[in-house]
Amino acid sequence: MNLLLQKYRILGKKGEGTFSEVLKVQNIKDGTYRACKKMKQTYDSIEQVNNLREIQAMRRLAPHGNVLELFEVIFEKKSGTLVLICELMDMNIYELIRGKRHYLPERKIKHYMYQLLKSIDHVHRNGIFHRDVKPENILIREDVLKLADFGSCRSVYSKQPYTEYISTRWYRAPECLLTDGYYTYKMDIWSIGCVFFEILSLHPLFPGSNEVDQIAKIHDIMGTPDPSVLNKLKRSRGMNFNFPPKKGSGIERLLTHVSQEAIQLIYQMCTYDPDERITARQALKHHYFKDLRDADKRAAAIAKQRQIQEDKMLEKTSAAETAPTVNGDGDTAQPLLDGTSSRDKAVAEEPREPTKAQLAEITMYPSLPKAQSLPTHAQTLKERKRVGGGGGKSLALSKADVFSSSEIEDGGNTKESTKKKKKRRHRRQTESHGFSHHTGLLPRVPMHPATFNPTFHSTSFPTAIHKVQDSGSSTLLPTINNAYKPHKANGRQGRWGAPIGQLAAPTTNAFKPHQATAAKTSKSFLSNYTLPSLDRRY
Repeated sequence: MNLLLQKYRILGKKGEGTFSEVLKVQNIKDGTYRACKKMKQTYDSIEQVNNLREIQAMRRLAPHGNVLELFEVIFEKKSGTLVLICELMDMNIYELIRGKRHYLPERKIKHYMYQLLKSIDHVHRNGIFHRDVKPENILIREDVLKLADFGSCRSVYSKQPYTEYISTRWYRAPECLLTDGYYTYKMDIWSIGCVFFEILSLHPLFPGSNEVDQIAKIHDIMGTPDPSVLNKLKRSRGMNFNFPPKKGSGIERLLTHVSQEAIQLIYQMCTYDPDERITARQALKHHYFKDLRDADKRAAAIAKQRQIQEDKMLEKTSAAETAPTVNGDGDTAQPLLDGTSSRDKAVAEEPREPTKAQLAEITMYPSLPKAQSLPTHAQTLKERKRVGGGGGKSLALSKADVFSSSEIEDGGNTKESTKKKKKRRHRRQTESHGFSHHTGLLPRVPMHPATFNPTFHSTSFPTAIHKVQDSGSSTLLPTINNAYKPHKANGRQGRWGAPIGQLAAPTTNAFKPHQATAAKTSKSFLSNYTLPSLDRRY
């Protein structure tokens, strides 16, 4: 019981029988409502529990729309308590008809009986017969009927004789009453006939107070059986009975408000001779259920058509995935052994920018890549004159750009004359680019992974200066935050491999935009190319 309380919350008691009680519980995890059948008998081992006929039968018969579903089996070894968790239904047939003064609609009863016969047919075709079909064991929820309580079930192929007092007396077949356990699965059909009558009339068909009274009640309505039938029943041990011939009153006198087809079906179900009694499959084919069979056929055809359409859609989808495709160049992308096409594999192998996960793996870069050598001053001036004369398009920066850069260099001092600015800029340009072996080396600065920028790759800088055809502007190179200062050449090698006297390596002073006067900002070379600050993060 402790295991049950760990998973389910008990809400109330639904009913109680001879061997068990039924509780309404709620799953603590997902909040679903279930029916808990707690056995009154205790069990010693899990093997004994698994060998129970009820559990084996419910597992074999599932899933079926008209058989109660078993969700879970809870066995507590310490106390020997066994609990079956099943689906919760609204009520049983007895609770449905109890206390009613008006008959139920025959169409609704027909629908219930059609489902009950489908459940019994499914049970019999799986080699089991129920042996305790009665209104209390037939559950309903809205318009759905399900057969429950398989505690008395038995295998169709098991050896006779069976237990004599197995089913409830009112629904017990004559062969169960008159023999010592020599009966077959046809006893379930007799019980269904009695249930059918009870739902139609709202009272039981053969309410005997004991076995003798039960036989008398059957004879009053059905009459005494033929001598041939009695001879079949006398084959059991020690049984000797002779009934005086009697004609029964008939079922039609008790069911004046129902159709003749329903009465005929009850007669075929409640036949004395088990061999002449109708089967569940034959009852389903009775003319009484013709409209329900036609509705089932239409529903099955619709479901089959839907399944065919879904299968076609799946075939089209799989064919589209496996078929070769043609790319924009007219090449066919052939499918590979792993299911992918050659075009997809080629696209997957194309170089891409590093992802965040790849950037996190980068720890240290000893130096930045080398930039390309800048063109000479004279060559650039010629290009400026040639391009500036045609249509107003120029690769050089505008005067406003030059002035703005100069103002930033001098901390916003605009009083200096334009002539001095041009001379100073010209002097810097000629000093910086007057060397034949200018390499433009940048300092060796360790990089943090977060500052890695894939654009600082050597392939990002062109080997030659190309004009931009449409924009009218030139390709910009990165800038640094202090100027290149040449040294006198003395034939010795510098720290970065360049001859001393050509170009000194810049330092990495922190660039502070709000303190432009304290530290000089980026310098402009040829009014065309700028190098970005090393402290700026992209």
